[in-house]
Amino acid sequence: MNVRLLTRSLKVRPRVLPTSTSRCIVSRRAISDDAAERKFKYLDKLRQKAEESGLTVEKLVEKAKSEEVERRKAEAEKLRATIPAPQTTSHAPVGSTKSKNVPPVQIGERKDAPPFRPLSSILNLDRILAAPHTADQISALWTTYHASRSGGTGRGFVCAAISVEQYHKLEITAKRYPAFVVPLPRIQVGSEKGEMALEEVAHEFFFLQWDFHPSPPIPTSSDDPFAKPIHRTAEGSNPPSATVLFTPLQEYKLRDSFATPYLILTVYTDLATTHGTVLLRGEITPSPADPAKFLLSQLDAQALTLAIQKFYLWNDHTGSGELPEGQRLLRAFHEAPEDFKWEDLLKFSKLTI
Repeated sequence: MNVRLLTRSLKVRPRVLPTSTSRCIVSRRAISDDAAERKFKYLDKLRQKAEESGLTVEKLVEKAKSEEVERRKAEAEKLRATIPAPQTTSHAPVGSTKSKNVPPVQIGERKDAPPFRPLSSILNLDRILAAPHTADQISALWTTYHASRSGGTGRGFVCAAISVEQYHKLEITAKRYPAFVVPLPRIQVGSEKGEMALEEVAHEFFFLQWDFHPSPPIPTSSDDPFAKPIHRTAEGSNPPSATVLFTPLQEYKLRDSFATPYLILTVYTDLATTHGTVLLRGEITPSPADPAKFLLSQLDAQALTLAIQKFYLWNDHTGSGELPEGQRLLRAFHEAPEDFKWEDLLKFSKLTI
């Protein structure tokens, strides 16, 4: 009797999978079968479409690719059509390549630009002109002044100083191509195993627009009204001042000239003739909900300001072969929209961040 009981207890019972595991296996099989069925239906429809159009499947695929290229070209043209037309554009082509007789893009004046704050209300020009100052010293004063803003934090401002020669290059390019679209990466901060992890998830596009203003007068010291400029330009007068507006592209497309720029970059040329330097001042728009906060971070404002250098400050590349990527993208955006690819713009921006 004991032997029989022991034998019964040693019998192997069939293994029953947990309900969740069995469902998972069935689900995977169902997904696999469903994908195969969809692929079969797609190929079947593709063959039917080819027969109806009198083409082979290969020819039909080529035709679809061609139509996709035309669609992207039409989208680029539609985007360009949202850009209003400019005040002036009679400048010669930039660079060594010959013009293809492409009419320059016209950009209208932004009606929501704030009043132009004069440089004399920011710096004491009399003191600067009363004693010799080099361009480097003026640049240091400019940086120190803006670092002292917002309670000594410098929040809400970005600044820079460039030579008058560099500004002339910017001016020539900007008057020919007064608008562009700049991608700004958006970073998501996540948590993984207690450590912070950064993951780039998307880009926000900003509409960049140049506006030029009358040349400011050459300043002279009030102590010596007959003082001669230290750095005489070839033209004998200051170049025109400028503003650059950065507005989220989505907001600009919705509100046009009534859209709020998130960053306003002012280019002061008052000291171009006297000291050979041009001062840049970027003001970040405060948040309407909380004036102590801003619509852009300092890093975002710096990245947008650097876009001026990446896309508009061209170097001389006569006889050096291909154009720099930033220059090629800007020219394609205006002159050959069918060659402009958003993927190339994002790739170039990632490499230069």
